[in-house]
Amino acid sequence: MKCDLYVITDEAIAGGMSHAEIAQRAIAGGADVIQLRDKVCGCRELIRIGRTLREITKTSGTLFIINDRLDVALACGADGVHLGQDDICAVVARQLSPPGFIIGVSVGTVGEAVRAEQDGADYIALSPVFSTASKYNAGPGHGLDVLRQIRRNVSLPVIAIGGINRDNVREVIAAGADGVAVISGVVGSPDITIAARELKNCITECKENLRS
Repeated sequence: MKCDLYVITDEAIAGGMSHAEIAQRAIAGGADVIQLRDKVCGCRELIRIGRTLREITKTSGTLFIINDRLDVALACGADGVHLGQDDICAVVARQLSPPGFIIGVSVGTVGEAVRAEQDGADYIALSPVFSTASKYNAGPGHGLDVLRQIRRNVSLPVIAIGGINRDNVREVIAAGADGVAVISGVVGSPDITIAARELKNCITECKENLRS
């Protein structure tokens, strides 16, 4: 699973731009994963939007994940679902989903990360690493020390989310993140494609430096 740059759509932060347009622009900038996140739309509208994004991501070969809603993810043929601690658990999601379906889980502690791995998650996301205004209920940032501890205790890909931008992404990758998930850092930029490309280049450069 390639997950260097994981872009989460948000129409409000994008100034009313549609999920489809956000996805297209982020993919043009090098996004490896697109997650559809919308806390306002009803189920039918989410499925309609999801099917549109499914076609866009299928054409580009980009992974497509739905936030929270396993039913929507299955209905629109997404590659996977991303679950919070209050959503359906990964064990049940795995029982209900087809082979190869990707399940991600948000975590805030080492214990939650280890449990997510035991429950069959395919990746975990430490959320938030830094404090962020993109998610009103995200709480204070957990920091890079927690990220390092999680990296030492699980073998799954670890995604970092929350307050990540070009100024701090290098230290996030150096602390053990396999990739970063962003909303404001890309979607809130005047030019989504340029912002995605610049952030992706920073991630690639940092990983190359760590390998050398």
